[in-house]
Amino acid sequence: MAARMKFICDTERCIDCMGCVTACKNEHETPWGVNRRRVVTIGDGAPGEHYMSVACMHCTNAPCMAVCPTDCFYHTADGVVLHDKDLCIGCGYCSLACPFGAPQFPSTGAFNHRGKMDKCTFCNGGPQPDASEAEFKQYGRNRIAEGKLPLCAEMCGTKALLGGDANIIALIYKQRVDTRGYGPELWGWDIAYSAKGAAPAPATAPAGVGAGNGAPQDNGNGHPNGAPATQSGQPDTKGPDGVLHDNSARNPGPRVNQLPGSYQNNPRRLPT
Repeated sequence: MAARMKFICDTERCIDCMGCVTACKNEHETPWGVNRRRVVTIGDGAPGEHYMSVACMHCTNAPCMAVCPTDCFYHTADGVVLHDKDLCIGCGYCSLACPFGAPQFPSTGAFNHRGKMDKCTFCNGGPQPDASEAEFKQYGRNRIAEGKLPLCAEMCGTKALLGGDANIIALIYKQRVDTRGYGPELWGWDIAYSAKGAAPAPATAPAGVGAGNGAPQDNGNGHPNGAPATQSGQPDTKGPDGVLHDNSARNPGPRVNQLPGSYQNNPRRLPT
């Protein structure tokens, strides 16, 4: 099965250096007014301001492809969205349909000049023969045919911009997020067992819950439900029946990602 090429921009690493924009512009010699890649600011001037490098996302169900009246857009075997400039009439429908502003119209020429739309090619050229002069004039260098990745991703100084096989770059990004420790938002000690910064609630059985003789039911581990844990191990958890279950005899010791005070409970403490 062919790879599906995608871009991922890690906003925690992007520093708005514009290196990706410059690399793309220089590599493909795009016309004046066309920037196949640009950096946008998220939350400009506000706490937590971030930057994101944006270009064509090479969508699986590309809206530009859906609205083009001449069907000049097509998918390659690697899932890259390209367009045939010989069929393009410069109507601009793709530019209006794309949520990322990827298709752009060159600003050169006389007023009301009708040109061809231009967009990121994932450094994959166009329908002309690979590495041909005609291909370079219309689409720029074909680095994919040379066995290379897009230059914007390769030139990123902080490795914020990842480009390549979707499964591989998604795994890289997942490892970064795991290392940073976004635990409190999604998982971890604080969410699973107690409120953030609060001490665990004492283990007590709800009123009216227990065995027929008034005694708390045994949990099968030799300890009654609702009673405090008698040894260090997994903290008590509340089941769907409302009873606090003693977990002291089940898998003793906290899991790696649930250590109190662990870096995984402190977002952005390790900016990988």
